[in-house]
Amino acid sequence: MSKKIRIHLADDHQVLIDGMRFLLNTVPDFEVVGFSLDGNNLFEEVIANETDILIIDISMPKKDGIEVLKEFKQKGFPCKVIVLSSYDELKLIKEVMKLGSNGYLTKKCAGDNIVEAVYAVLNGEDYFCKSVREKIFDTAVKDNPKLNKYETVENSILSGREIEVITLISLEFSGKEISEKLFISTNTVETHRKNIMKKLNLKNTISLVKYAIKNNIIKS
Repeated sequence: MSKKIRIHLADDHQVLIDGMRFLLNTVPDFEVVGFSLDGNNLFEEVIANETDILIIDISMPKKDGIEVLKEFKQKGFPCKVIVLSSYDELKLIKEVMKLGSNGYLTKKCAGDNIVEAVYAVLNGEDYFCKSVREKIFDTAVKDNPKLNKYETVENSILSGREIEVITLISLEFSGKEISEKLFISTNTVETHRKNIMKKLNLKNTISLVKYAIKNNIIKS
């Protein structure tokens, strides 16, 4: 039997914790090994129960999610972290990702996305629910005259995130700039770029830009 993914929940609402525990425990690979109603002793708790993934709210008594992330960053991250919050302000999302969070979901989309988020983050990916990801992307390319409307782009080969990355590459943003605009690491940008090139069987960036133009992702 393969090792289960050990998950710890931190939120000041017991009802939400109970709902998340029920949902996550329906997945055979997952085991909810603990929960906290505040952030006071989270660092010690996730170490004690050998947590793989911490799912944490921002607003908590005694020590909030931001303070917990700062503590983790200072002491060294004992596990992966997904922020689950009622807020979707870009400034806040950028702050938690810079502090080392591996994912960000709003509570509205948690039920649909949390399982996918856990698998993605455990696999070394940064994860945002669709509404947050699109908000970040729309801000990154706002008023760019070379951009075709994002919502009209459909592609059976590339994921939504990969379309965003190919768009920004085609608009001549550097890997560092893409990283900053999408709130992901430069390593993640490079991984997406390599995956795109492999999926589309492209040899270089020029071929990638030609693909973007041909498929109406950007204007020529």
